[in-house]
Amino acid sequence: MNNLFDFFKTNPIYFILLLLALWLIFLQYQNSRTKSKFKVLFKGSKTSDLEGVIFEHIRRLRKTEKDIKNLEKFDKYLEKMAKKGIQKIGIIRFNPFKDVGGDHSFSIALLDSENNGFVITNLFTRGTSRIYTKPIEVGKSKYQLSEEEQKAIKMAKGGIKI
Repeated sequence: MNNLFDFFKTNPIYFILLLLALWLIFLQYQNSRTKSKFKVLFKGSKTSDLEGVIFEHIRRLRKTEKDIKNLEKFDKYLEKMAKKGIQKIGIIRFNPFKDVGGDHSFSIALLDSENNGFVITNLFTRGTSRIYTKPIEVGKSKYQLSEEEQKAIKMAKGGIKI
């Protein structure tokens, strides 16, 4: 080790050359790291200068923000529509007339998340079948409901959900 120091002491030009070589290696390393970062920054860009890349990224960011706002609006719309869709169902089969065998008649309640919707009742007899529909608002109807219709609504409100 002393020989090396003595060598550099007697030949300072070699010491300077060694320092310059180390400095050059360090600068080359820094340059390659910077180039790789620029490649990532310029990837997919149509411009070749940094200012153009920054403006392009700003434009993309603004478009992305606009797209996110549109998606939020659409999400609120979908949520509103989903609440209005049929979410609860209640079905009751019954025999309204003793002379007809079997439970061929039914009442079906179809309600949304706020218990709005309608109830459909089918009364089956030997010769005919009649269908009645009544609107339901917040779980009630302005029309008189049969016992079976009330049971179908209660069943729907109580929990058979799709």
